[in-house]
Amino acid sequence: FVSFLRSLHPNMASTGAGYDLSPTTFSPDGRIFQVEYATKAVENSGTVIGMRCSDGVVLCVEKVSFAKMLVKGSNRRIATLDDKLGLAMAGLSADGRQLVNRAREECGEYSDVYGVPAPPSVLAQRLGEFVHYFTIHGALRPFGTSVMIAGYDEQTKSHELYVVEPSGLTLRYFGCAVGKGRQSAKSDIEKLDLPNLKCEDALKEMAKMIYTVYDESKDKPFTLEMAWLSEATTYKFQLVPQTLVDAAEEWAKKQLADDDDDDDDAAAEEPAEAKD
Repeated sequence: FVSFLRSLHPNMASTGAGYDLSPTTFSPDGRIFQVEYATKAVENSGTVIGMRCSDGVVLCVEKVSFAKMLVKGSNRRIATLDDKLGLAMAGLSADGRQLVNRAREECGEYSDVYGVPAPPSVLAQRLGEFVHYFTIHGALRPFGTSVMIAGYDEQTKSHELYVVEPSGLTLRYFGCAVGKGRQSAKSDIEKLDLPNLKCEDALKEMAKMIYTVYDESKDKPFTLEMAWLSEATTYKFQLVPQTLVDAAEEWAKKQLADDDDDDDDAAAEEPAEAKD
């Protein structure tokens, strides 16, 4: 069948024609197109940022508002999994909810069997295996979502941050970003001193990263969602109080406005220097 399609489409290896009918089919250059399409769904969604700071982990989501009449607080992209475990999702929210349900089941089963909460590393690995399972069966399709997992390990007394990608790949990070603004956010994260950065300061930096890539004339309105687990919350995963979110947004907007003013001043000085 694939040979027949190849005769109709000589360039099918590069376009994906014929090789994207099932996640079990590799193209001649080793690509799995359905996984790539799922990844594209994540890349086109609102930006999600995670940071492991000195005193905890912070997650931030740019939740795009698709309707003006949407009730505030609905369709959240941040979910609590256990007392000290939570996640944020980018991509298709319906797919993300399935992963939330699966993660909660894994947390409950681990606690029932071993009598202790599931460590973040175990949960991330099991969720990654579940996601990967949907890339190796022809009757299934990959999840069009990436999730960031923030958790506190009671055994090692450490706070951790993981990302599970649509391929099932699971990695541990100090700081990461997914979604449409990932490149800009990653560059900004690399400039920060995360081992010495406090969670409250990270809120401001994250808000600034989101607003930096936001174009009011092109992009849809959004709501900023934030959650954390830190020393202040005794490492319980909680939504950040709205007062702190509002303060972080105000700080970010002020910083960007000041940066624009500095750029305008520098541009005004350049012609004068050239004239001299």
